[in-house]
Amino acid sequence: MLSEINGLSRHFTEDTLRQHLTERSIRQDDGCLIIRGYGTQRGVYQKVAGRAWAHIAAYAVFVGGYDPDLEVDHLCNVKDCVEPTHLRQVSHAENCRTRAQAPTCRNGHDREIDESTGRYRRTCRACNRDSQRRWRERQAAEVALARAAYARM
Repeated sequence: MLSEINGLSRHFTEDTLRQHLTERSIRQDDGCLIIRGYGTQRGVYQKVAGRAWAHIAAYAVFVGGYDPDLEVDHLCNVKDCVEPTHLRQVSHAENCRTRAQAPTCRNGHDREIDESTGRYRRTCRACNRDSQRRWRERQAAEVALARAAYARM
């Protein structure tokens, strides 16, 4: 079963991996079990026990029945949580469907709802409009340079 986990060191058994994950975890007030992996950044997916993702290793050891064709999803939406009750296996399509979408784009504009899907639009119209305006300005500058160079000949 542990051989199905990509990147997991082959020296781990179920008991030693369970102990390793427990020693590197801290319980939070909200019930999440936060793992301290190889990365120093908090709030991102962590790797432990070789190069295996911590949440996948935790699901295989604590819950059991790991299927490598499915993805391990966090019900709590905390990426470095390895609490077994917060993990479940779902298909890739289901994992994408339940992923939380931010109500604003990275530039802070409110995102619009797409009527056909009922979800937020993938691209922000304000950012797209600004991007196209900048592109048109660059193209106009290139055309002006080319015309000026052609006039010199």
